[in-house]
Amino acid sequence: MSTSAPLDIVIAGGGTAGWMAAATFARFLGRHASITLVESDAIGTVGVGEATIPQIHNLIIGLGIDQAEFLRRTNASFKLGIEFVDWQRVGHSYIHSFGQVGRGVGLIPFRQLWLRGRGLGVADDYGSYSLNVAAAERDRFAIGEGRGGSLPDLAYAYHFDAALLAAMLRDYAEERGVRRVEGIIGHVERDGGTGDIAALMLDGERRISGNFFIDCTGFRSLLLGQTLEVPFIDWTRWLPCDTALAVPSETGARMRPYTQAMARDAGWQWRIPLQHRTGNGHVFCSAFTSVDKASALLLANLEGKALADPRPIRFTTGHRREYWSHNCVALGLAAGFMEPLESTSIHLVQSGIGRLLNVLSGDLGKLDAARSVFNRLSTIEWERIRDFLVLHYVANERVGEPFWDHCRSIELPATLVEKLALFREAGLFMREEDELFLDDSWAQVMIGQGVLPQTWSPLADNVAADEIGLFLETLARACRVKAEALPHHRQFIAGMLGEPAVQRA
Repeated sequence: MSTSAPLDIVIAGGGTAGWMAAATFARFLGRHASITLVESDAIGTVGVGEATIPQIHNLIIGLGIDQAEFLRRTNASFKLGIEFVDWQRVGHSYIHSFGQVGRGVGLIPFRQLWLRGRGLGVADDYGSYSLNVAAAERDRFAIGEGRGGSLPDLAYAYHFDAALLAAMLRDYAEERGVRRVEGIIGHVERDGGTGDIAALMLDGERRISGNFFIDCTGFRSLLLGQTLEVPFIDWTRWLPCDTALAVPSETGARMRPYTQAMARDAGWQWRIPLQHRTGNGHVFCSAFTSVDKASALLLANLEGKALADPRPIRFTTGHRREYWSHNCVALGLAAGFMEPLESTSIHLVQSGIGRLLNVLSGDLGKLDAARSVFNRLSTIEWERIRDFLVLHYVANERVGEPFWDHCRSIELPATLVEKLALFREAGLFMREEDELFLDDSWAQVMIGQGVLPQTWSPLADNVAADEIGLFLETLARACRVKAEALPHHRQFIAGMLGEPAVQRA
């Protein structure tokens, strides 16, 4: 990176978002930038982003962090996907797994073969053809166990303690020259000519100046929202939940290698297994229940003893109209809020950092094109994720329940209407503009929520009818056999950490 003037980056706020930015900038900008992070121990962080998606590997590999050390420092466990319980209807569940489902034949996608097999009455549940699902159902996990066989390796992400991750990234960043300043931001100073942010004024009249600012101040959005007055785009009409309760509990007997999202009367509950505890929460719509009722429901459905009282977090789903304005980029909650249904919060921080590094040039006076591209691509990513979350709510059969009846009546974004229509016609999906979720993810959730295609692609008719059943059964059996040969999740983690393998389930 060539610079016309030193890049002086000031990050307002710490937590996971702030220290992810600091660590990544320190690693990839190196000598081209000075980096200062301002935070106060007196200001807490939301810190409920404990589940991730496989893109988290890009961060860990990019920073050169050893995986075993990462597990040890953050009390992490592995994640193969998310189990959705009672979302379509009470008593029904499915797993949205990472990685590949089934195996295509030549140019024929697997989903089309499955649809034809379903039409012939010889297909099992869609998840039966996923190694990730088979392993998750058996609490099994291992890395690198698929090589050399007909099945791919397991695709995985992590569950971890977000506060411990922030502490780890802080150590990483400070070892590479990032300067941390303790203090509360009392005022943001702007340049009278350009309107750019010039400095952060801290308590005690301290002045922290810079030429590029990162807003990681959480819901306050102190720089982008309050100072630069970038308006907020409210998505409540599509995603009506507005409150979350979070509480840790003792670890249960099982250590599931997946997140659970359990539908409740007015929202849903998460369960995230870590090595040392389980993270729990209840996301709900306050128009359909009260905090007291939601809290009681959450505490009644823990698998272990609560380790704290549930703490409410109020939110509005949506995002700032621009994520980058003047010389300030917002990350994390300062940019917007996406409820944690598909574990995208940390990914959105990570993708924002990566997108910024890709377009940031040395001449800070000539960033209009970069700013425009950054905002356009960020909006596309947020909107496509929004559509994916909305799908979970609107495709339900929980008739007679006020909250879920309301969700079915939501007027859908045009982009989601098109996706649903295309899938219903023949199980088709077209990925657009590098959107995050691929066709296997959309298919698993659509099918899991009861959205089924009317027919299949004519490509699938190229396989003889009497071969479809054998093909599907062979594939399902391979997933079962492979999964049963894997070690238990808890056992595998103990082996990675060099600890005694205590199998509790």
